[in-house]
Amino acid sequence: MKDVTPGRAEILGEYILNTGATVRAAAKVFKISKSTVHKDVTERLRHDNPQLYRSVKMVLEKNKNERHIRGGMATKRKYKGE
Repeated sequence: MKDVTPGRAEILGEYILNTGATVRAAAKVFKISKSTVHKDVTERLRHDNPQLYRSVKMVLEKNKNERHIRGGMATKRKYKGE
C-alpha cells in the first residue's frame, strides 16, 4: 500500500475549488489516478478539512450534474471532426 502524501487532499481540494475542475482533469494535472483524487477529496478531506470539503463537494456535485452535457458536446465535436 502506498503512503499518503500529507496535505495532498487539501491541495487537490483547493485546485478543484479554484478552477472548477473535474476529478478527471485534476488527476491529469497532478499525474495521479482518478480514484486517488476522488478518495482524497471525498474521504480524506472530510476528516482533514471539513469546511473545504463542503465547498469542494458543491463543485463535484455541479460537475456530476453537468456531465451528460459535456458528454454530448464531446460526441458532437467528434462527429463534426474537431
